[in-house]
Amino acid sequence: MTRPLGIILAGGLATRMGGGDKGRLPLGDSTLLSHVIDRLAPQVDGMALNANGDPVRFADTGLPVLPDSIDGYAGPLAGVLAGLDWASEQGATHVVSAAADTPFFPRDLVDRLLIAAQRDGTDIALAATLDPQRGAMRQPTFGLWPVALRDDLRAALEDGLRKVVLWTDKHGAAVASFAPTPFDPFFNVNTPEDLAQAEQFLETAP
Repeated sequence: MTRPLGIILAGGLATRMGGGDKGRLPLGDSTLLSHVIDRLAPQVDGMALNANGDPVRFADTGLPVLPDSIDGYAGPLAGVLAGLDWASEQGATHVVSAAADTPFFPRDLVDRLLIAAQRDGTDIALAATLDPQRGAMRQPTFGLWPVALRDDLRAALEDGLRKVVLWTDKHGAAVASFAPTPFDPFFNVNTPEDLAQAEQFLETAP
């Protein structure tokens, strides 16, 4: 399999942060989104940003900005679908999604997702945090998605599906598990307190 394209999911409502573009919040010397871009770029053959509203506000990133094609806020799967439609236009077979508010995700995310999919003989793989007590906790905004299933996903969304794992379980998704390093590598910023915690993590992030 050739290296997939990347889609950064930035279409959330950020209600617990007062609204707006959560990825633009400062972290260290840059922003949450900048950290995500820096981590994903070396792992993929190209990237786009899924966000709704005026795309000009992201012009400084140099990335294509893809709005949801499903009416209303349909959640992260709508962003995945936007990425799959874009990837189809580029002639790609897969995309890997990453959330714009998760600045410490693994630098080997894509390789591990590809390995998991190949191991299980499937085209879909989700990342997971390996929890000592609860086992693999899936991270549904971080996944490997095949362009070939974009029409299936579109139909599911139009029928009202919103929960990621209901769709991925239907297609037998593989799981790539990541151990804490020492904190959850998929720690995401939802509140001002989370942002303060991220500043502390930034000093120890691998």
